[in-house]
Amino acid sequence: MMASPAFRRSPCVFFSLAGDRPDEARKGRRGMARTGRFKDSQMRCPYCGSLDTQVKDSRPTDDSASIRRRRVCPDCGGRFTTFERVQLRELTVVKRSGRRTVFDRDKLQTSIEVALRKRAVAPERIERMVNGIVRQLESSGEAEIASSAIGELVMEGLKALDDVAYVRFASVYKNFREARDFEEILGQLSADEEEGESPAPPARADD
Repeated sequence: MMASPAFRRSPCVFFSLAGDRPDEARKGRRGMARTGRFKDSQMRCPYCGSLDTQVKDSRPTDDSASIRRRRVCPDCGGRFTTFERVQLRELTVVKRSGRRTVFDRDKLQTSIEVALRKRAVAPERIERMVNGIVRQLESSGEAEIASSAIGELVMEGLKALDDVAYVRFASVYKNFREARDFEEILGQLSADEEEGESPAPPARADD
């Protein structure tokens, strides 16, 4: 009898509806059939519900952690993007109340995107941050992860990505109630920046 592998690998597909609306894409439908796309009957169109969708383009993301597929629906002309990723293990999140729920990568990404709303941060950098957090969680060896541990990883990632988003997320995560809560975290940010910008010691003159 073969021993089961340490990690169960299963491909997962996630939606990203950052595509063209059907009415915008319909104008270019006439030339679509000539691009050599193949049909994918397994992916439902998020706009009209049709299962007759096609893959227009497929390529790995910058960090090669997932496959990005650009899709088009011949029925309504809608375009959308999906991502195929490797899932090493099923994770369970333990809430502060003790309640347990299945880890949801999309929910994690949404919370990060809300913190980064209207900030000039490229989607690719957000994707890399989310991939990094998920990899840390999956490689921890623990099947159950405290929600507080996930929150700390998000704060650490946002701190390196964007100060405003970091403060936004911290204010909700740590439940800020008074102005001094913001003053403390801003003071901490300033101290970290000053420490990072401290001048290097002067070079020694040659003898």
